[in-house]
Amino acid sequence: MNNNSLLSHRKEEPENGTLYMVGTPIGNLNDISQRALNILKNVSLVACEDTRQTKKIMNKFNISNKLISFNKHNSLIKIPKIKKDLKEGKSIAIVSDAGMPGICDPGEDIARSLKSEGVDIICIPGACAAIAALVSSGLSSSSFVFEGFLPKKKICREKILLEISKNEKTTIIYESPKRLRKLLKELFEFCGGNREIMVARELTKKFEEHVGNNISEVIEFFKDKDIIGEITIVVKGIKKRDLNPDKLIIKKDLNDLINAGLSLSEASKYLAKRNGLKKSEVYNMV
Repeated sequence: MNNNSLLSHRKEEPENGTLYMVGTPIGNLNDISQRALNILKNVSLVACEDTRQTKKIMNKFNISNKLISFNKHNSLIKIPKIKKDLKEGKSIAIVSDAGMPGICDPGEDIARSLKSEGVDIICIPGACAAIAALVSSGLSSSSFVFEGFLPKKKICREKILLEISKNEKTTIIYESPKRLRKLLKELFEFCGGNREIMVARELTKKFEEHVGNNISEVIEFFKDKDIIGEITIVVKGIKKRDLNPDKLIIKKDLNDLINAGLSLSEASKYLAKRNGLKKSEVYNMV
């Protein structure tokens, strides 16, 4: 089957009664596809995480269409209305402020809700900060875990940090600029200062920045800087042979944590969690 016959299976877009999940640029507006522009121009309406952000794209490419707000604050109210419009034959595009809708935003909720009712959902692929950061990090991309924004609740957060510390796969995390230093400190405590990471900032924009090579260096780099822009962190997976660190490795990690400002008690507690040991066992080993 050639490419032309593959394309002929779809009607001219946009199709009636169809929800389009449209990927938009994560910084550089020129990253948007012609297909995405066609959808935004010709659907019945565009549901946006923030209409002000979407208007920037619409204005740049001289597109005029109806925009409605669809975000985490009003999604429960808006989903039934969108569902009704689709069943009446309208075509609707969902866009987030940047990147792929459905990744860490309420696009995920509407896709799940409509899919269960047999509504046709089509993804118009676009930029994604997680993939852009992973590809440019140089870390293994054949197998990876995407954690998005870590939970704020301490017990849930520490559970995921422990999983990351023991994961053999590359991990991708999103974080806000104001919380980056806190997350880096936690990664230091759970993974040690030598774990390889890359912090990507302002992806696709004029001042795009990639900061590495390990957690200690990244902490030092951001120590006295004003941090702005969206943050994506890529963490290298651990090697199998490192899953059961010996006494010398634990002692080095303990010294690193104490030098970073933790007390012996706090450092031992974190190392015990990270290595699946009792706190007293860490004390006895050192």
